[in-house]
Amino acid sequence: MRRRTVALLLPLALLTACTGTETGDPELKVGGRFGAKPTIVFPAGKPSAGLQVDQLAAGKGALLGKDDVAIVQYTAHVWDGGENRLVDSSFNRGAPAAFPVGRLIPGLDRALQGRRVGSRVIAAIPPADGFGANPPQGVASGADLFYVIDILGTHPKDASIKGRGGSLAGVRVTGAARPGLSVPATAPPRRFATKVLAKGAGRRTQAGQLLVTQYEGAIWGRRRIFDATWSTGRPKAFKIGDGSVIKGWDRALVGVPVGSRVLMIVPPAYGYGPTGQPAFGIRAADTLVFVVDVLAAY
Repeated sequence: MRRRTVALLLPLALLTACTGTETGDPELKVGGRFGAKPTIVFPAGKPSAGLQVDQLAAGKGALLGKDDVAIVQYTAHVWDGGENRLVDSSFNRGAPAAFPVGRLIPGLDRALQGRRVGSRVIAAIPPADGFGANPPQGVASGADLFYVIDILGTHPKDASIKGRGGSLAGVRVTGAARPGLSVPATAPPRRFATKVLAKGAGRRTQAGQLLVTQYEGAIWGRRRIFDATWSTGRPKAFKIGDGSVIKGWDRALVGVPVGSRVLMIVPPAYGYGPTGQPAFGIRAADTLVFVVDVLAAY
């Protein structure tokens, strides 16, 4: 769970790489290998009218569905026929990005749905298929956009670990594709605690990686679930080990094998601290409980 922000903030674009040329603008050139930062040579002038999408490399992995979370590397430019400046890049962010397919800007949704993992896609997106009247900072409302997107992975909304249940300090978790979380009516422990309920067979996670997770979180004192990806409809991805998430997540999730189910008890000093998280009803003195399925690490 993110440390300060409540909503999952979508980056402007997706991932990059590969060699190729041409959309509707034959002088446009995109170079570089899949998964690496691309080189882009724009032609003189603005792009042709309308949405233009091309696939420079065809992957052989899973198809992206409407409700999947796509993990990508990307670059995004404003294509204005002048500076054509870079406005966002996962390479500059230091980790791939997670894109909820079906909830992106129209041009990106149309460019990505039905593509396969391993593909490099480029898209010239006119304002009508972009951010509309409320673009993010740094992008004008009438701007044409250009994306290079490398699709690294995809995760369906019902993805889960088939792990067994277990308990820690009186907290109980049932073993199921969607685990049940039960908090006792007792005072919470004062110290941070964590337990791997089901150990995955994947590589151990590392600081700086993007983790794809399903999770459920509860407030101990009120025995109330305050957030659950299984209920909200799809996995969420977080960068770990760099302070992007609460300290308890960094401590519990760095170094566990991918495919693990982890239970943790998070006192305030390892959670949201003296400010709490009012949007979730979390007060400064609240101890939190999480069960987290680590689906993938990038």
